[in-house]
Amino acid sequence: MKPLNVLVIAPAFDRSVTHADEEDLRRIALAGPGINVRDASELAVAEYRGDSTAKEKLDAMLAEAEVIYGLIMPQNLLARAPKLKWIQTMSAGVDRFARIDVWQSPVIITGVSGIHATPIGEFVLELMLMFAKGAPLCFQMKQKREWKRFMPSVLRGKTVGIVGLGSIGREVARLSKAFGMRVVANRRSVTRQKRARYVDMLLPAGQLNQLLAESDYVVVATPLTPETRGLIGDKELRAMKPSAYIINIARGGMIDEEALIRALDEKRIAGAGLDVVADEPLPPESRLWDFDNVLLSPHVAGGMEDYMERATEVFCENLKRYLNGKKLLNVIDKKKGY
Repeated sequence: MKPLNVLVIAPAFDRSVTHADEEDLRRIALAGPGINVRDASELAVAEYRGDSTAKEKLDAMLAEAEVIYGLIMPQNLLARAPKLKWIQTMSAGVDRFARIDVWQSPVIITGVSGIHATPIGEFVLELMLMFAKGAPLCFQMKQKREWKRFMPSVLRGKTVGIVGLGSIGREVARLSKAFGMRVVANRRSVTRQKRARYVDMLLPAGQLNQLLAESDYVVVATPLTPETRGLIGDKELRAMKPSAYIINIARGGMIDEEALIRALDEKRIAGAGLDVVADEPLPPESRLWDFDNVLLSPHVAGGMEDYMERATEVFCENLKRYLNGKKLLNVIDKKKGY
């Protein structure tokens, strides 16, 4: 049996660490017979920083790789990795891959869809609760050493509209129901209005404006594709209630930020919770920093202490399937973009 050459290019969540976790590498090596796993994380980071020596060493490793497990791929990947058959990405979203050469190739791409549902679901509930309970106002008063009583709101009885009922959207729906909320959602594959588990009204994607008009909280949770880029623009924001909040935990490109800023300026919506923005990191000159009713976080909604461990579990299961000729989990449909 010929060895299966697996190359790991792990993201540097901790900037002081440029190598993959040793335990993750061990688990990958033990996923099946003949697996030869090598860590190219440090070389990939060095190449990105312009180290030509690192590029030569990385080229040698890429030349033998049949499988890559990583997040940010090296440039000119197909030419440098002629034996590449499969990429297991460490993320659920794969919009970055649509911009590189492998997207137009037979190389299989798989994601880790499902592992983000719990942390992102909790993050959405956190944002809704912060808006309902006036947390932004409390932060502002603390900075000013002010003590002014106000009337908080509740989530019970409010409507949450979920744009994209995938694994994350379903978890948001479940948690929202636990708070006594009404749940409206849409989904691309739905052709007529119906009900679903934890969802009072499931709509086709074309009825987005109805979802927006009925919602007190709008949660954007659909993949970024050419079809969904700029999905929420001026027209859609005008469909929302003046008392409603929009929350984006998907990709920044889903919302037209200039239209969002105008809506906030004109007080056509109550506020926004943004874990993602179009240009990351958010430029210092962005107007989004200026609004007291905008909650910003640096693309961390999907994070959790054991993220890499859970992502590696998915990869190891797929490795076993790959070695046994079985269908892989979370295969990306390149035509759909997810």
